[in-house]
Amino acid sequence: MDDSMLCFPPPVARAFLRGDETHPQLTGEVLLAPYGRGTLLLARVVGLFPAGFHGFHIHAVGSCATGGDVPFSSAGGHYDLHGVLHPWHGGDLPPLLSAANGSALLSTYTDRFRPQDVIGRSVVIHSGPDDFSSQPAGNSGGRIACGVIEAFSPGQS
Repeated sequence: MDDSMLCFPPPVARAFLRGDETHPQLTGEVLLAPYGRGTLLLARVVGLFPAGFHGFHIHAVGSCATGGDVPFSSAGGHYDLHGVLHPWHGGDLPPLLSAANGSALLSTYTDRFRPQDVIGRSVVIHSGPDDFSSQPAGNSGGRIACGVIEAFSPGQS
């Protein structure tokens, strides 16, 4: 096996996640790298409570502003260029699994988008698990963290 297959390729996009007012300890980083015909995505999160599964999606709009009393409502719905049902939206990702200490790590591949397709959009963590069937977004609860995806080059701080 080629050793280069074992390394995460250089990321070209990144989002810094921050929690809402009720989750100020929640922070994280999402890195996106081109790979094959899609994207390798690495998410590192701390302060994600309660322990368990949390919905994790790319949302259509690159804004993490609060609308009234709804955290991160400006992020819009799930990124979906093809008008398909959940869980087949381009932005539907595997859930994050947080440990008892609030940490979560996810590495996944998707062929639903390339990193450049989602620069300028947002990543959202939800309060509960995604049921992978409810419409339009999996009934995964409120939005508790958000980050805007920006272009990135290694070495950039």
